[in-house]
Amino acid sequence: MLMLSPRVRGFALAMLRPGILALLVVLAVSGRSLADGKPTIAVVEIEGKLASRAKVLSPLAPAGPATMARVTDAIAGVGQDREAVGLLIRLREAELSLAEAEEIGRAVRAIRDQGKKVYLYAYSLGTPDLVLGSFADEVIVQAGGAVSLPGLYAEEIYLADALSWVGVRADMVQVGDYKGAAEELVNSKPSAEWSQNIDALLDSIYARVRAQLKQGRKLDDAGLDRAMETAWSATAEDARRVGLVDTVLDLPDLTAHLEKAHGEFAWGDNLLDAEERAPDVSNPFAIIRALLEKPDYGPARPTIAVLHIDGAIVDGESTEGGILGGEGSVGSLTIRRALSEIERDDLIKGVIVRIDSPGGSAIASEVIWQGLRRVAEKGKPVWASVGGMAASGGYYVAVGAGKIYVTPASIVGSIGVVGGKMATEGLFKTLRLNVVSRARGPRADMESSAPWSDEQRGLVRAKMKETYDLFASRVAAGRKGIDLSKTAEGRLFTGERAIDLKMADALGGLDDAVGDLAMHMGLEVGDYDVMDYPAPMTLAEMLQSLMGTSGVSASAPRVGATAWGGLRQAAGAPGGSAAALDGLDALASEALGSARWRAIREPLRALMQLRREPVLLASPRIVFVR
Repeated sequence: MLMLSPRVRGFALAMLRPGILALLVVLAVSGRSLADGKPTIAVVEIEGKLASRAKVLSPLAPAGPATMARVTDAIAGVGQDREAVGLLIRLREAELSLAEAEEIGRAVRAIRDQGKKVYLYAYSLGTPDLVLGSFADEVIVQAGGAVSLPGLYAEEIYLADALSWVGVRADMVQVGDYKGAAEELVNSKPSAEWSQNIDALLDSIYARVRAQLKQGRKLDDAGLDRAMETAWSATAEDARRVGLVDTVLDLPDLTAHLEKAHGEFAWGDNLLDAEERAPDVSNPFAIIRALLEKPDYGPARPTIAVLHIDGAIVDGESTEGGILGGEGSVGSLTIRRALSEIERDDLIKGVIVRIDSPGGSAIASEVIWQGLRRVAEKGKPVWASVGGMAASGGYYVAVGAGKIYVTPASIVGSIGVVGGKMATEGLFKTLRLNVVSRARGPRADMESSAPWSDEQRGLVRAKMKETYDLFASRVAAGRKGIDLSKTAEGRLFTGERAIDLKMADALGGLDDAVGDLAMHMGLEVGDYDVMDYPAPMTLAEMLQSLMGTSGVSASAPRVGATAWGGLRQAAGAPGGSAAALDGLDALASEALGSARWRAIREPLRALMQLRREPVLLASPRIVFVR
């Protein structure tokens, strides 16, 4: 039988209560069973994008995409399966980031150290796929497939000229010479400081990609250069000749190929397949009840909570993105409620804050930081694990943790502040709209459609300097020995460099952080569970969020009813302008490409948020890999 690792058992038991227990039982195919005494090769199939966590708790909801935790837990389970001699990772149009490839690769390395063979199979391979493959024993590509390793490519799209063309001026102020969040709005080309910042970041990422490929594929610099010259767009056979892959075959021949190394074996089912509870569809009331009831979600024994900060940080409630796509947001009220649950529940012994965020609202980042410190002061250790990015407000949140884990490809930093407004006076004139302004009060015209005066810009800069000083003080307090003269002002760093600069503590993924925290607290392996927070939505709540019918409007502030209420609802909430942007996603992504559309969309989202809060802790999302 398959022996679950204690880490996996904890995860499975935690998820059993809401009924989303992942099946980690290896079954034989073609009528064969483990009773035949044959060894097995387990299978993990990764399709599309990985989700940060389970989003919906409902028997009517589809299982949804796999999460990083499910992938690494499944791989770890293979390491303890006595019948399994190996693992096949099959990529089915997977959309992995470099950070995700590195994190899965660490799990692969761990089971290889336990004596398991790991194979990666795909129809086609891009840069992150090849990085993941470099951790495996053998990379296998479908005959007729394609391999692409052109290098690291990034685009920045500058909007200043386009905004000027329609009569809009981005009236922005930033604190931090290397802060780039406003660059694409106010400039037609990058400043010298931003170019220095982003070039250093890309150099670091590229160096890491090369180092891993050289190590895993046993190539020297000259060999990798030759491989990249050939494989910018290569056939599978060409990629094999230059050493990027090991084997080219047709999928029906895969079993015979692996039998050369292992003899006759039985295939396991996909370890990421989930058991689904089917409701009684003959009873309409049962369906309605399954749709509306909120499943029980809470710890049953000692538990480590994983608190997810996965998206732009906004005031108010979290959102799950638009009905036609788009990225969700992390709301300070939602996170504070989750932290209150964590604080009150005695069975929750510690917290891992899992961060993949470019930042956002300065107020929301501070409110979340305060919540983390409150939990820590109650005696529950709070550590952090960075996925792809903890930048600006994301890093603000991270320094509320006692220990920070990063992957080599994680991006951290961007300690700086940007703020401003969109001066639309010129646009109104172009459209022949006559605006008549009336103001009462000494600063009532700060949010007018006209650009700020020098005096007004000075006031805004002073307020932003206060926010920056608070940010810097939080970093200094949380990261003992850090030199802000080398790390602040908006600079960005990859994981290993961040550790050197004392911005982070250790290399590792989410599993490493959870395991180390359990050991730190004296929890025996297998005697604790791991649960995600905020709790997944019911299907009804998810539908309500997607349709923008939650009663929260982006055009009107709402006062929260909690003890830390009074915060304004940010423009990233359902409905209003942000929801309209979501509706453009499908069309714009198809026309421009998803990466280019994201590069344009995220500044526009920030502009919507600036309508509610003039100071942001945000970092541009401009890096994508081909």
